[in-house]
Amino acid sequence: MARTADPPNQATTPADIVDERDPTAFVIARHLSKSFGDNAVLHDLNLTVRSGEIFGLIGPSGSGKTTAIHLLCGHLRASGGEMRVLGNRPEEFTVRNRRRIGYMPQGFALYPDLTVEQNVAFAAGLYGLAEWRNRHRLREILDLVQLWDARKRAARAVSGGMQRRIALAAALIHDPELLFVDEPTANLDPILRARLWQHFRALRERGRALLITTQYVDEAEYCDRVGLMYEGTLIATGQPLALRRQAFGGDIVEISIERPPVQYLDDLSAIPGVKGTEERGDAPLRITVDDATSAIPKLLDTLEQRGATIRAVSHYQPTFDEVFIKLIEQQGTVVESEKLNLSIH
Repeated sequence: MARTADPPNQATTPADIVDERDPTAFVIARHLSKSFGDNAVLHDLNLTVRSGEIFGLIGPSGSGKTTAIHLLCGHLRASGGEMRVLGNRPEEFTVRNRRRIGYMPQGFALYPDLTVEQNVAFAAGLYGLAEWRNRHRLREILDLVQLWDARKRAARAVSGGMQRRIALAAALIHDPELLFVDEPTANLDPILRARLWQHFRALRERGRALLITTQYVDEAEYCDRVGLMYEGTLIATGQPLALRRQAFGGDIVEISIERPPVQYLDDLSAIPGVKGTEERGDAPLRITVDDATSAIPKLLDTLEQRGATIRAVSHYQPTFDEVFIKLIEQQGTVVESEKLNLSIH
């Protein structure tokens, strides 16, 4: 049994109002679209990425994330819309513009017969680093990604996780202001995933901007803001907590009670800040509130006054796959399970 005071707000894709001259807006995309022939793979993409921010573009395989990265890097031309990356149109990038940008592709795109050190040194040369700076920076960056001890090994002879770190080192060797990273943690073990995200957070603290794509929904928690993509459309953007509240209409509190909880629903629904209650049989009573921290004491006081015996209370955090599915459904879209190939670790 569920009682809802107010329906949750529909998920939206707000376009940030940004002055293109704003120096902190490193990436601006407005109504961006891309088609290959009759196949439209990206629809009306609106997003902004600022300096000192990790923006996570999250969605299942085939949702348009990699296409968006290629457009913003200037690898593809858009079918419609506008882009500004570090104040410039990607199709007009100069060599100097590109030196301000780092790109880590989804697949291993370096040279398997070269050593770890040679691959990263080659990337440094492409970005025009002077030889003296190259030597200093090479040691620094290989230490950062914990590859210095493996520097003499051929790239083909190292693990997949180490290859991902080689690719990251090659993308970071020239100390870019803006980093595009496509599926950086794909097929990595949890320890390596955690290390990569440590690197990304360190870059953010230095004022760098990062646009990272992933199909691992739990990685949304590591981002400052998140864009959720499905079938080429950005269905919602925002901070992870805000997206949870948007999907479910607020915070969720779960309370286990000895007696049948249905007798308390009217009293709980009358509490200011309570937006809905749901009785789920033997499962804990679920209550949607504006803010869990302020609502929990009021909920407990009301139940105690009614003589309820409370076994447990918790602030329930929906998983991000629940958030993702809920926001898609709020758009009126039928979720096709075979397309929703999201990963959770």
